[in-house]
Amino acid sequence: MTDYGNDLLFGVFITPAAEPVTHAVDLAVVADRVGLDLVTFQDHPYQPRFHDTWTLLSYCAARTERVHLSGNVLNLPLRQPAVLARSAASLDRLTGGRIEMGLGAGGFWDAIEAMGGPRLTPGQRVTALEEAIEVIRQIWAADQRGGARVNGTHHRLDGAKRGPAPAHDIGIWLGAYKPKMLRLTGQVADGWLPTLSYLPGGVGDLAQMNAHIDEAAAAAGRAPAQVRRLLNISGEFHRVGRSLFHGPPQQWVEELAGLTRTYGITAFLLAADDATPIERFAAEVAPATRELVTAERAAAPE
Repeated sequence: MTDYGNDLLFGVFITPAAEPVTHAVDLAVVADRVGLDLVTFQDHPYQPRFHDTWTLLSYCAARTERVHLSGNVLNLPLRQPAVLARSAASLDRLTGGRIEMGLGAGGFWDAIEAMGGPRLTPGQRVTALEEAIEVIRQIWAADQRGGARVNGTHHRLDGAKRGPAPAHDIGIWLGAYKPKMLRLTGQVADGWLPTLSYLPGGVGDLAQMNAHIDEAAAAAGRAPAQVRRLLNISGEFHRVGRSLFHGPPQQWVEELAGLTRTYGITAFLLAADDATPIERFAAEVAPATRELVTAERAAAPE
């Protein structure tokens, strides 16, 4: 049982569908209005049925007031990291510190290559992602003297000017599943952002995946709790329980609290493309889950 003690966050994982043209934006506004913490969008720049995710994030940032926004996760092979760093910092400053950064090493390689991106081997993907994180953090480090320098295989900086600094410490969350990528998460990332439905063994896979992250974090001199555990979930509300996240709100509350208690998950992003489940998640699930986790933590032995 592993509870890393981080505060709980609740949000949504919205499809960036291009039609109806403002539907994804309208859902972001709903999430903001009902008090959720995060609005996120998947990123597939090669998919013409979707809005460009960075443009969508920027537009939603202007339409919302308090909710944080992130890609879930940004497609690094098609997004140059130094430019991405400046884009994120600029938007974070404009929103008063509401931008986070979910990053992915890439998938759907035929489509990436068709858009002019590089086709990378699994090992190259890990290296490229690690280099990109260094590039991004060096650009953000506006208080350091001298130009930013990264001598990478896939990404390089040769004295690039630093800044602007973001308005807050933007979290870098990695969509990681394989051991090497999980170890990279533990070494350098601020968060881990998988999708539950992508885990072959379901919830049971979380323990071993956490172990990879924790071991790598400890080897790098970091506390495992420095890596927030987020999770994309999907389900439906029903009057009676049927299966995981298919039941009444109270069932969801107990299941989410169990994921926090057992696997240390402290941010839950509901895949939803309709306002009704977003509103129910915010009103009936999020506050009750926070209350239950707070009570369980208070009752737990030191």
